[in-house]
Order: sequence, then structure tokens, then C-alpha cells
Amino acid sequence: MLSTLAARRPPTPAALVPALAALRHGALRGHATAAEHPIKHEVPHGSQRYALARAHLMQGLANPIFDVEMVRAEGSWIYTEDGLDLLDFTSGIGVTNLGHCHPKVVAAAQHQLTQLCHGAVAVGLSKPLIQLTEQLVNGILPAAHDRVMYSTTGAEAVENAIRLSRAATGKPNIICFQGGYHGRTSATLALTRSKTAYGTRNFPQMSGVFCAPFPYESQSSGMGVKECLFQLDLLLKQQTSPQDTAAMIIEPVLGEGGYVEAPPAFLQGLKERCDHHGIQLILDEVQTGFGRTGRMFAHHHSGVTPDILVMAKGIANGIPLAAISSRSDITAASPPGTMGGTYAGNPVACASALAVIDVFNTEPILENAAARGKQLQDLLRKLQARRPDVIKEVRGLGLMVGLEMQPTMPAYCARDLSIRCSSEGLLILNAGSFETMRFIPPLTVSEDEITEGMKRFETAFDEVFDPANMR
Repeated sequence: MLSTLAARRPPTPAALVPALAALRHGALRGHATAAEHPIKHEVPHGSQRYALARAHLMQGLANPIFDVEMVRAEGSWIYTEDGLDLLDFTSGIGVTNLGHCHPKVVAAAQHQLTQLCHGAVAVGLSKPLIQLTEQLVNGILPAAHDRVMYSTTGAEAVENAIRLSRAATGKPNIICFQGGYHGRTSATLALTRSKTAYGTRNFPQMSGVFCAPFPYESQSSGMGVKECLFQLDLLLKQQTSPQDTAAMIIEPVLGEGGYVEAPPAFLQGLKERCDHHGIQLILDEVQTGFGRTGRMFAHHHSGVTPDILVMAKGIANGIPLAAISSRSDITAASPPGTMGGTYAGNPVACASALAVIDVFNTEPILENAAARGKQLQDLLRKLQARRPDVIKEVRGLGLMVGLEMQPTMPAYCARDLSIRCSSEGLLILNAGSFETMRFIPPLTVSEDEITEGMKRFETAFDEVFDPANMR
């Protein structure tokens, strides 16, 4: 039995509408002006406090889609300062895979805070880091991966993977793929191709990066596996020779790019070319890893073993931790001291990750992810059958599910639907260059919560795509 699936009666959606509508359309939308700021020495409360934070956070930070002040969460639910109960189908963008505040993870973090809350790896190795490394290399990671490097964020881990591949091969260039998202640091921005917004006014970016097509045949009949592999071969002949190419980096399922699965044949084709040309294959499983697709890692669906594996997000269920893994013959090229970080392998984060692994070993997390993912896709396809004029495609693996709108739908309709869902007490995000909704509930979500979430989604959907409003 999943420990986080405690029975509870979901709040009535209609009761949430006035408060959430006020949050969306009231004074909290947008940044407050200087005249609206509370006096500095006064303690702001409620909406004043929220507006103060929004006014002082840097403009480069994306505006929250949902104007809510989150104060507590449990399982699939988030609770706000204003007393709202929100069904969370975002999981912090694929982070809280075991649900918010899973009791085993919370207990592990709390205990570790009383023992050792920080210990720099340049000084010594903490017990949780030692134990986590043992767990990872003895069954979690690919069998040949006997080396691990910890960091704090997915982008930092991607940078470590790029540096590792360049050091091991002595070659400078990297091939990324259309639609991929790998971070927003100076180096990872050069690899991120999910949308142009992330790189606006951030230049120059890292050199030596070349982009190849990603199979997205539902968008174009000329974007299948065969055609994309042909274009990749052409790129290796025309733009970056194999002698100059250190690695290819790809997400097994596009995340920010719209939840599009890389066909197994495409990943296998990449691996064949990498092995033939002495290029390393880096799989970015920051969002797909730790059960999100119904398998521990998404590459298990294709049978392709990467040379370097990148992981983060769900590894510690909300405590910042990331890692890369590889083989000793690759990692031996990096001299001691060339990798590291103040918070690399933080003891509290590692203790949380150990608890996450324990939950996967003792609870039917992967089975639930597969079953609930099928339930969700079945319900979405029923909606598609009812409104084929609006919905183009339902796709996904496990509980990483995308719903793409028809190209005839208005621009930004997915974002509008996301905002409207909040009025029904459902938190859900859009993604990609095409109008796509992404469903990322916790892997512990219950059958009843999927049903309830779909009821709320359909209510919002029917309002946004009311034929009377679309004439």
C-alpha cells in the first residue's frame, strides 16, 4: 500500500472559484509599483506580503502562473495561506515524484539535520554520501557505471557531463537536439532549444554547439526517425566532424519541449553512431529519471545505455541534489580538483535520496505510475474523442503525459487553460513551442485523485474551448 495515499475528501471545486479568481484577476497580478509597496519597517500580511515578494524578485524570474502563497503540502495536495486546497499535477515540475512531504523522506531529512547538515566533499565524505553512492552503483545505475559525481541542480550536472566528455575525448564540440531543455546557465543555455525565451538577452553563449532534428512526426511527416538520423549524419559531414565531436546530449522524453518521446529506434541509432565515431552519448534524465515514465529511468524503455547519465529532480524528492554517472575509463581523464562544489553531495540531500530509494524498494511506485498513467491517458483520449477539433494528440510514458492542441487553436490557449484550471483547484502547466499541456502528478497519486483531477480539467477545458466563445 502506498503510504502517501491517505483517504481524504477533495475540496469542492466551486468553493475555490471566488478566492482563486480574486488571486488571478486582482491586485496581485503583475509587479507592484513603488507606491504600492508596504512601508519597509511594517510586517506585511497576506496579499501585501505576496506583492512585496513579487515586487522585489528579479524581473528575469518567470511570473508564477498561479498567484498563490503556498504554505504546506502533502501527497498530491498543496495548501495556501488563504486556506485553499489545490490538487497538484505539477509536482514542482517533476520533482516531488513520491508526493509532497513523503513521511520517510521527511524523517530522513529531519534526522540528518540533527547529525550533520553540511560537510564539504573537499574536507571529507559524509556517511549519507557514502551510503548513497553504494546504493547507486549497486543496482540503480547502469551496470557499467561505477563512478558518480554529485552537484546541486540539473543544469550544474549537465555542465559536469559536458566537461567530462570533453576531457575524456579531447574534443570540443557537442550536438544537442531540437526541443531539448538542459538548463539556463551560460553553458546549458547553448544546449537548450525548447524555446527562444530562455536565452533572450543572454549572449554570447557557449561555442562548439550544433543542433540536430528531434523526431516529432506528428508535427511533420518529414520528421521521423529515418529522416532525423539522415540529418544527423549530414551534420557530422557538413558542420562538426566526428573527430571534433565529444558528445551528443538528448532527453529520452522532451520535457520543456512538449513531452515528446524519442522513439527507441532513434536512441538506438544515436548510440550506434556514437560508438562508431568515438562520440559519447549523454542522456539527460533530469526530469524522466526516478520513476517518472513508469521505469526507474526512461532509457530502460529503449534498452540504450548512455556513456554519461544525468539525474536530478526526483532523486531526493524536493531536496536539491543532482548527479552524473559514468564509467571509470571515461572519468579517469578528469584530474582531481577539476570537479566539485560547495554543496556537492550535501548530507541532508543524500539522506533524502536514500529514503527515496527505500520507498521505491518497498512500495509499488513504478506499478502505480504505469497504472495511473494509463488511466490518465484513457480519460484524456475520451476527451479527445469528444473534442477532436481541439485536441490533436495525447502521448506519454508513465505519469509524464502530454496533450497537444490542434494547430488551429489560438496562440497561448494552453497557458490560458493552465490558468483557468487553477480556478477549479487544479495546478497544471503548459509546455513546448506548440500548444501543449503537461500532466506531472506525483507517482503516488491515487485512482480517485486522477479521476478528480480530470473532472476539474474538463470543467476548465470546456470553458476555455466553449464553441460559443471560439466563433
